[in-house]
Amino acid sequence: MFDDGIPDHAGVAELAEGLATGRWTSAGLVAAYRARIERLDTRFGSVRGVLEDCEEQAAASDACRAASGPRSPLEGVPVVVKDNIDVAGVPTTAGALALERSVPGRDAPLVRRLREAGAVVLAKTNLSELANFLTEHMPSGYSSLGGQVLNPYDTALTPSGSSSGSASALSLGLAPVAVGTETDGSITSPCEHQSLVGVKPTLGLVSRTGILPIAPSQDTAGPMATSVADATVLLGVIAGSDPDDPSTEGADEIAGQLRGLRTSWPPLAEARVAVVVTVPEGARREEGRSRDDRRGCHDALLAALRSAGATTVEVAVEYQPQDDEMAVLTFEFAPAVDAYLAALGPAAPVRTMAELARWNAAHSDQALKFGQAHVERALAIDHETARSAHEARRDGVRAAALRALEAAIGDLEAILFPGTGGTSLAARAGWPSLVLPAGYGAGSHRPIGATLVSRPWTEPRLLAIAAGLELAHPVRRPPWAINPAAFRGLS
Repeated sequence: MFDDGIPDHAGVAELAEGLATGRWTSAGLVAAYRARIERLDTRFGSVRGVLEDCEEQAAASDACRAASGPRSPLEGVPVVVKDNIDVAGVPTTAGALALERSVPGRDAPLVRRLREAGAVVLAKTNLSELANFLTEHMPSGYSSLGGQVLNPYDTALTPSGSSSGSASALSLGLAPVAVGTETDGSITSPCEHQSLVGVKPTLGLVSRTGILPIAPSQDTAGPMATSVADATVLLGVIAGSDPDDPSTEGADEIAGQLRGLRTSWPPLAEARVAVVVTVPEGARREEGRSRDDRRGCHDALLAALRSAGATTVEVAVEYQPQDDEMAVLTFEFAPAVDAYLAALGPAAPVRTMAELARWNAAHSDQALKFGQAHVERALAIDHETARSAHEARRDGVRAAALRALEAAIGDLEAILFPGTGGTSLAARAGWPSLVLPAGYGAGSHRPIGATLVSRPWTEPRLLAIAAGLELAHPVRRPPWAINPAAFRGLS
């Protein structure tokens, strides 16, 4: 697809080897990826903006490599981050016109960790406005500022989730790895819809400081990549404790284990996996795919898992659908956003969610194509009188998800769900989940994935099982092989 001398979807290890041998420089990589963005992204809308200093970052990385060697496997490697994550001196907009000039003075801790590892922060990616919590009936990938992100595998199919731009950029080969965020499905669902690997970590493994939030009880950032190995490297860099985020207290040990992982994964024959054949209502997402397509891909993936020698036990997921999650998230939304905006200081263009809502209403012709129903509901809550009811709902949502997952996993290591069936349960329980490609629909050729869920703080083992499954069932194909019509005429 590209003639810039860099493989279309070069992984982190391949790029690192090329940088080490002098095949290319970080400055050369940045130039190539910028050219790809200019060539393709006017059609797909995945990138909100390239950082003005990305070339300076690359030159500094090249100089550091020459002087003292690489600081990490990400030395000199371009990374894109979702535009609800703070990068110092660059607007963090979350797709909102009111925040177009909201410029943080410091990096989010996860961005600081990327810089310390020598990665080049290349660009910020488009997203569903306010991480898909602005309003109802708004298409995934749409924002008032960034417009509509398209899915390269099928432009009639949703790009899904709110990390839609990060997923689209990766699937197009505009960057090797990306950082997304998830409250419930916003990493995992776009990764399934765009044939990628996405990890929603244990709540607390990655700092949330410097990220425009929805709900602290479920928010997290995580890696998105074209392979499990690349997701592992990225997660090992961005994970770690943060004194401003108490949930991360236990993160450093797991971060160290992740950085110590190698790509010579243990045999899949050592894995013990619970296999879910059917997923109950309230714990699954079926958007854009037929049941027959899902079943065919899941059966093929399961056959590969068993052929590799893994121990599998078929289980049922007993889950009573919960209608309270939206109320929990809505209760937490306004206070969390207010705290984020307050931390920006006096330069913030709006200081509270109430000011944001008023700005939107005053500019409704541009800012409110689909309204702001979620914002209005969040602002209508009396947090003092409703707190006890909120805490009971929050604890009930988490407890129901925990019961379902604990009953399914038993004494096994992970649970394998068809599609993204387990991601909502994992989000509510705070457990890690990982989506990887399982195949493509027989008729539509639309991407179909599968989800692995494991207990909290078990990411090293979860990633090892996923890597073995990826090796046993290597199905991922680039979008131009699946949807060539979308790429005709692009030069």
